Amino acid sequence: MELSQKPGILFTGGNDKGVVEWNLKNNVFIKVMFPVAASVYAIHCPAGYPLLFAGLRSGQVLVFDFLQQKVIKSLNHHQKPIFDIKSVKNKKELLIASEDGTVSIWSLDGLELLHTIKVSADTVRSISISPNQKQVAFGCRDNHIRVYDLDDYTIIKTLTGHTMAVFALQYSPLGDYLVSGSRDAQVKIWDSVTFELLQNIPAHLFAVNHIAFHPTLPYFASASMDKSIKIWGADDFKLYKVISREKGYASHLLSINKIAWDEDNLISASDDKTIMIWKVQFD
Repeated sequence: MELSQKPGILFTGGNDKGVVEWNLKNNVFIKVMFPVAASVYAIHCPAGYPLLFAGLRSGQVLVFDFLQQKVIKSLNHHQKPIFDIKSVKNKKELLIASEDGTVSIWSLDGLELLHTIKVSADTVRSISISPNQKQVAFGCRDNHIRVYDLDDYTIIKTLTGHTMAVFALQYSPLGDYLVSGSRDAQVKIWDSVTFELLQNIPAHLFAVNHIAFHPTLPYFASASMDKSIKIWGADDFKLYKVISREKGYASHLLSINKIAWDEDNLISASDDKTIMIWKVQFD
């Protein structure tokens, strides 16, 4: 699930063999943009480019051009599933994380492979790029977070503390800390300069699948396999709201895999094959 570069448009993908475009103004289906031969695990729309990248379970990454309204290329480097895709705006580079333990780096202009870095002996599940574009953090299935220098892709630090795979990573909007979420159900807050663990939050009952910061207010949301979404203070790390069936909401029936903020609306995608949009009220 990914918001478009164009306001009011959402893209989703799953195991039903297609990437779908939705209109958020009236919450209606627009079209299936293109078919895929395998499940879609990651979608990314880089700012400043008329492109959508779809990472597949097969290891392929399909490149859709909005101007031409068609798939213009397939990046066929990885042989194992793609779990995350992010772009570095000031370097015009695309980062693709795979189950093969590597991250491939591509030119956004020419769509050619520039480098490959071996991050882990196991799957790289998540990518987060610091707001100043000086660091990139990778969450890995081996329980570790590895932080690299974005100038030359040398490793800066390995963060240890989670006891299971790291599924979610997100730098704070100011870049002063990094939030990680894991299959161990914990959310951890790391200082992005000293890399010290600032706080551990026993956030959920099961895996933390995704983390997203509110675009303007000091809050972030976490989504979990326990079928709940929780809203936390980005300055005090306190719990402010729980969205779940247990709390009386007509929420998801299965694991919540991705979330995204569209202004004050929080969009969630679940294994129950539904997308829900929440109007979050802040006190």
